[in-house]
Amino acid sequence: MEAKLKNQVTEFIRKNLRWIILLLCIVVFWEILENIFQNEIGRFDNAIYSVVSQHITPMTTTIFKIITNLGGAIVILVVTLCILLFVKDKKYGIYVTINLVVITLINQILKNIIQRPRPTEFRIIDEVGYSFPSGHSMVSMAFYGFLIYLTYKNVQNKYLKWISCIILSILIILIGISRIYLGVHYASDVIGGFCFSIGYLIIFTKIIKKDS
Repeated sequence: MEAKLKNQVTEFIRKNLRWIILLLCIVVFWEILENIFQNEIGRFDNAIYSVVSQHITPMTTTIFKIITNLGGAIVILVVTLCILLFVKDKKYGIYVTINLVVITLINQILKNIIQRPRPTEFRIIDEVGYSFPSGHSMVSMAFYGFLIYLTYKNVQNKYLKWISCIILSILIILIGISRIYLGVHYASDVIGGFCFSIGYLIIFTKIIKKDS
């Protein structure tokens, strides 16, 4: 009886994993947002920054400046244009473009509704606009995360597939860390952006799958 119940639970999780992850993302995002409005997130953000700030060096700063630009508008637009021009199946270029436009618009809407000021104490680079959720983190997770999805679904060579997915995953994480390191976002901005985009990708890829 116990083994049967365990198998049923395992099967339920397997079949509904994407929706469980979506629910977790919603809960985390909402919890962060609630703590921001109640001014209860500062201790967490300061604790994360205190860890990151211990590794500030001229070399590390140069590296993170490069990494953060990989999540910026210029690089992402160039990658999108290359996909539109050089990928034979044009529907993927259209999907990538729609994904980028939608997540960018959502990010700007959320920023202007929430209006959280950026951190000012430890700025290494200048940045304008509101802080939550982090645009670089949110857009990078949605953009490069969608490329991970397309790579996993379409690349036949398993070594190339997994190497590409791992590299893109590491890039997403490093872009998020770079925003904290450079002092233009709180850790909660980055985590909130990641959570929103993971949840968004679950819905977006489901729609794409039906349309494909």
